[in-house]
Amino acid sequence: MSCRNHIRKALEECRTGTLKMFENMDALMFCKQVHPEFSPPGWHLGHIAYTEALWVLQRMGGYEPVFPQYHQLFAADGLPKHKRQELPGFAEICDYLTTVREKVLFYLETAPVEAQERLWWFLIQHECQHCETIAFVTFLANWQAESLASFPLTQSPLAGETQGNFPSKEASLSEMIKISAGSFEMGSNAIDALDNERPQHSVFLDTYWIDRYPVTCGEYAKFIEAGGYQKAEFWSEKGWKWLQENPVSQPLYWNPISGNENHPVCGVSWYEADAYARFANKRLPTEAEWEKAACWDSKMAKSRIYPWGDIFDDQQRCNLSFCDNSGQENLTPIGNFRAGTSFWGCEDMLGNVWEWTSSWFDGYEGFEWYPYPGYSQVYFDGLHRVLKGGSWATRPLAIRCSFRNWYHPGMRCILAGFRCAKSE
Repeated sequence: MSCRNHIRKALEECRTGTLKMFENMDALMFCKQVHPEFSPPGWHLGHIAYTEALWVLQRMGGYEPVFPQYHQLFAADGLPKHKRQELPGFAEICDYLTTVREKVLFYLETAPVEAQERLWWFLIQHECQHCETIAFVTFLANWQAESLASFPLTQSPLAGETQGNFPSKEASLSEMIKISAGSFEMGSNAIDALDNERPQHSVFLDTYWIDRYPVTCGEYAKFIEAGGYQKAEFWSEKGWKWLQENPVSQPLYWNPISGNENHPVCGVSWYEADAYARFANKRLPTEAEWEKAACWDSKMAKSRIYPWGDIFDDQQRCNLSFCDNSGQENLTPIGNFRAGTSFWGCEDMLGNVWEWTSSWFDGYEGFEWYPYPGYSQVYFDGLHRVLKGGSWATRPLAIRCSFRNWYHPGMRCILAGFRCAKSE
């Protein structure tokens, strides 16, 4: 397949999934800001059109700006998030989206794609990333509505009460994998690699151990039942301070029903993940440790794009979004995707839940921003922790072992879990 046709196919597949997410969304949800850190779903749809028009039509194609009346509303730096709720209707934004896309595909027919390829893949991934935000914001709204219906505002189900206990049935899931000492190639120089993944570079790591699977709800329940949220001994100084300011007693998306004990825990902040690791006499892996366990093939002395290899050939490798969800939780039990096992034997490295690491988000040596400083560089501030691996809402076009996500350590509404590590 030619580069031009490959890009066209990816654009069309991505857009089909984007529109599918809005099929059953009502007008209230379309314009609703569910969380102060995130914009309404409808804003993301308009922003996708705005960004595509800006970079393809104006920057690459030299077109005059289209729909200038939307520029302030849908530009990332146009309005604060809390002022993005007064939106045009779905049909009007779809007209914007369709008009821009028609012009983009017309331009693509004659565009010098080989010279522009990196930017095209950036824009495809940009749309995928906003679709993941739409999915988890919609999921968060549904979760909030169900929680209010289940529990009065004055109550919070606590460990030790009926709502907080898991059934005793639980597999033994705490197995750890030994990762031998040595160097590996971290990051990526591939055409679709984002600026923060570059340049690929060699990193030496001593021998360490890492969990075969992400920490499950059944395992995390032991931390809750042991009074983990009430004992300062399990928390860092900053973590305990965060807990006093945010008095929670369980993960955000805590659903202790029979059958969920082997699902990865989801909806934990970095501080909660760190506290659990201390409770378990382990620690969170560094980003480099996580990535080596996921991608490095020591027999071939090369990094794989995905834990299983370099080709994403079917949907039986991991639990990602294959354009068939619209904010409905799609967590699966750990160990369901044996075909996605890494060289070392680690499972569920991609999909299901993002995984917190102990590393701060920063640029690799030789970092060069692309296509603008605000994509990654402004977040090299020592305030964001790295997450790896994607979630059930992540699109396959926007995930690989080298992909890096980042959030403040106190963020819990993202679809995040973790696995633990130990030094030799």
